[in-house]
Amino acid sequence: MENKGLKELILKGFYIFSILLFLALLFSSFSPFGTNKKEGSVGEFISFVRRGEVEKVDSFPEKFEFTLKSGERYFVTKDPNISLEELLLSYGLSSFELQSFKISHHSGTNFQIWLFALTSILPFVFIILFFWLLFRQTKTGTAQVFEFTRARAKLFGVGGLPKEKVTFKDVAGLKEAKQELMEVVDFLKNPKKYLQLGARIPKGILLVGPSGCGKTLLARAVAGEANVPFFSVAGSSFVELFVGVGSGRVRSLFQEAKKHQPCLIFIDELDAIGKVRGPAITGGHEEREQTLNQLLIEMDGFEPNDKCVVLAATNRPDVLDPALLRPGRFDRKIVLDLPDVNEREEILKIHCRNKPLNRNVNLREVAERTPGFSGADLANVVNEAAILAARKGKNQIFQEELLESIEKVLLGPERKSHILSKKEKEIAAYHEAGHALVATFLPEAEPVRKISIVARGLAAGYTLKTPKEEKRIKTKKEFLAEMATLLGGYVAEKIKFGDISTGASNDLENASRIARKLVKEYGMSSLGPIVFGEKEELVFLGREYEMARNYSEEVAQKIDKEVAKLIKESEKRATQILKEKLNLLEKLAKLLIQKETIEKEEFEKIIEEEKKKLLANSEKSK
Repeated sequence: MENKGLKELILKGFYIFSILLFLALLFSSFSPFGTNKKEGSVGEFISFVRRGEVEKVDSFPEKFEFTLKSGERYFVTKDPNISLEELLLSYGLSSFELQSFKISHHSGTNFQIWLFALTSILPFVFIILFFWLLFRQTKTGTAQVFEFTRARAKLFGVGGLPKEKVTFKDVAGLKEAKQELMEVVDFLKNPKKYLQLGARIPKGILLVGPSGCGKTLLARAVAGEANVPFFSVAGSSFVELFVGVGSGRVRSLFQEAKKHQPCLIFIDELDAIGKVRGPAITGGHEEREQTLNQLLIEMDGFEPNDKCVVLAATNRPDVLDPALLRPGRFDRKIVLDLPDVNEREEILKIHCRNKPLNRNVNLREVAERTPGFSGADLANVVNEAAILAARKGKNQIFQEELLESIEKVLLGPERKSHILSKKEKEIAAYHEAGHALVATFLPEAEPVRKISIVARGLAAGYTLKTPKEEKRIKTKKEFLAEMATLLGGYVAEKIKFGDISTGASNDLENASRIARKLVKEYGMSSLGPIVFGEKEELVFLGREYEMARNYSEEVAQKIDKEVAKLIKESEKRATQILKEKLNLLEKLAKLLIQKETIEKEEFEKIIEEEKKKLLANSEKSK
């Protein structure tokens, strides 16, 4: 709407500029000023005639112009009631002298009409045109004021904007979620089958899951499967500066939807308007609360035979108002989890559907290397791989680009311009080797996939680890192994150089965070199965959540001691492993300095060779 109005304004301005330019050119063509004509007198003209210098004369009612043989041009004003011949004869010019040059007579009627029109009529025309345009613009603005409370929803599908049709075939994984939504699709296709039996399909369905797991895509797939109109609107589009606008837009949305029954309404990011209502500090007239109240009323206003289904998506179900989740509103909640390895492989196949892949590409390996990735992350991986292949001038996407794009998405692009000094490179090599060795010799730790001291993002080096299998539950031993692995780099620097660097700051931060969670949230310490601290909502302080202390100062000291104890124990485990494998640490660090990157196969080969040496030495000692 705004773009259209801007285009019209630019077009009007262009028209007015063109008209003014045309008039300026027209005036300049009729004006005697600004040309090479000089003003003369009748006496001068007669002098030129008697000297034989006049070539031709153009006679007009109010003037005459003459051109000399030298090319000079003059004009002389005269009385329009006297002809040129009479004027010249009265000044003493003879009839013979009049015949020495050619006289061309021109009528001044057209010129006078144009001059009159330009000076008298056109100004009035422009004034009328100006006020007409002004009135039109005012009328459009008034109409926009009345449309201010109209819903900003986009209508796709039947009778709406054209959009690529999405079905359940285009959504990989999410089997349980699709089974739940098949009932909604069947209801939208055959509502009579349910209404005849008195069945009531849930009018509100809430899709819950982390960002990028496919909530919006699944909603589009429901509309595509049912082949019904699809109203898509963001929760934030209801909230405006003026009180009452949001509730007006909610009313407008549901009124429009009921005209297109059966249909699907999709509200993305429901938590923008559906947060828990707080105390009425503002007198209950806060815009977001009024919008939420109107949404609740509209969902209650559905009649049994209404064929509108409301889908909403959020990744913050914990902040939603309980009134939204009661039966009759959003009474069905569908949880969308992050995909497992099989689902990730299926998602990768969908995103690679129209891309030229090399025959040797192994999407299973890519899926195994991307635990915890959402569907959006996997789409980003494939896209980055295509960009890398194009940058290298390749016609196909190879496995190399896909694996490199995983690291780019995880850690950022390589910083090849960030050159480490010899000392920094040595510190980074021992640091990453320490991480890798501790992870390898702890049975509960995740296996190492890759070690590198090439800077990526903010990291000077990195050690990639991938789990052997998908896990939903984590044990205390696994947490402690992860803490020991994080402290492996810190300990390796301490053993080798007798000093520590700032490179371990992020590792220490993560280890401390895990230790504090073990004590305060998971009950995995000597303090027992108690959760210390509880979350409180502090909306009016500008923060959504704050951890409130529900324990004494004495307990706080015990928590700090337990956290320190866990970290010290993890450091001790890492130190023991690295001191026992000091030769292996040296070998691995030197290889990293030389090659900068070690893949899983090469790393495992080094570990196996070391184990064989230890076994051979133990047999000799026997």
